Amino acid sequence: MITLDHAYVLVGLMFAAFAVLTLGDRTHPTRVRSAVFWGLIAVSMLFGSWLGGLWNGVLVLALVAVGGLKKLGVGHPPTTTLEERREGAVRYGNALFIPALIVPLVAVGGTLAAKHTGAGAWLLSSTQTTLIALGLGCLIALFAAMAWLRPPVMAPVQEGRRLMDSIGWAAVLPQMLASLGAVFLASDVGGVVGQLVSQAVPLTSPLLAVVVYCLGMALFTVIMGNAFAAFPVMTAAIGLPFVVVQFGGDPAIVCAIGMLAGFCGTLMTPMAANFNVVPANLLELPDRDAALNGVIRAQIPTALILLVVNMALMYAFAFRF
Repeated sequence: MITLDHAYVLVGLMFAAFAVLTLGDRTHPTRVRSAVFWGLIAVSMLFGSWLGGLWNGVLVLALVAVGGLKKLGVGHPPTTTLEERREGAVRYGNALFIPALIVPLVAVGGTLAAKHTGAGAWLLSSTQTTLIALGLGCLIALFAAMAWLRPPVMAPVQEGRRLMDSIGWAAVLPQMLASLGAVFLASDVGGVVGQLVSQAVPLTSPLLAVVVYCLGMALFTVIMGNAFAAFPVMTAAIGLPFVVVQFGGDPAIVCAIGMLAGFCGTLMTPMAANFNVVPANLLELPDRDAALNGVIRAQIPTALILLVVNMALMYAFAFRF
C-alpha cells in the first residue's frame, strides 16, 4: 500500500539530487550554500520522522540561517537548447499540456477510487489520500512526458533544480507559515485576539461578526503571508465563538468562506512570497524587489472585490438558508 511516507521519500530523494547536482556545478554562483540548503530539506523529508522535535527544530533554524545569509543564486544547468524548445513548442503545440493535465486527473481519480473501490483502497492509504494520489499523478505525468518527448535522461532533475533555484528560500515558506499558525493556536493567540477585538468592536449582530471575521482573515493573512496560518487564529478568535456559537452560523460554510477571505489577503501581500514575489522574479519585472510589485498591484482590486463578495456570501448562506 502506498502511504504518505513514500511521498516524503520521493520528495526527499528529489531534493537530495538537487543538492548533489548543485554541489557539482562549478558555474553555480552560490554552489555550496545552495547545495546545503537543498540538502537540509532532503534530510528533513527523508529522516524527519526519526529526528524528533528538537533536531527538526535545529534543522529549521539551519535552513533559516542558510537562506537568510544572502539570496540563493540561480544555476543554469545544461538540458535542452533554446532552439530545441522552440522547435518542440511549434511541433507539439497545445498538446504539451497533456502531461500537466495528467496530474489533476490522477489526483482526483485516485482519491475517488480509494474511497469508492476496493482496489483503490488496497493501493492507496486512507490517510492523506489526495496528497498520495497527487504524488502518483506527478510520477505518471513524468514517465508519460519522458516516453513521449524523449528529452535527455537528466533533464527533469536539472530543470527541477533550475526552477527551485529560481524560487529559492520561498519554496519552504508555506510550510513554515502553516507551522507558525499551529504554534499560534497552541499558544492560544486566537483567544487573546478575540478578547481584544470584542473589546474594540462590540459584536452585536451576525453581519458585524461576519465582517470582522472576514476582514480579520484577510488582514492576518497579509501579515502572516498564508491563509492557513491565519485560519486557526482568526477562527478561534472570531469565527467559532461569535459567528458560529453566538449567532448560530453554519460551521462548514463559515470555515470554507473564511478561508476564501484569507486568500484575498494572500493576493495583497509580499509575505506570500511563493505567490507574489516568485512570479515577479520569474517574469523579471523591473519592480520585483518593491514591497508592492506589479503582481500585487494587479491583484489588489480583484482581492478587494472578492473579499466583499465573500462577506455577502457568508452572511447569506450561513444564516439565511
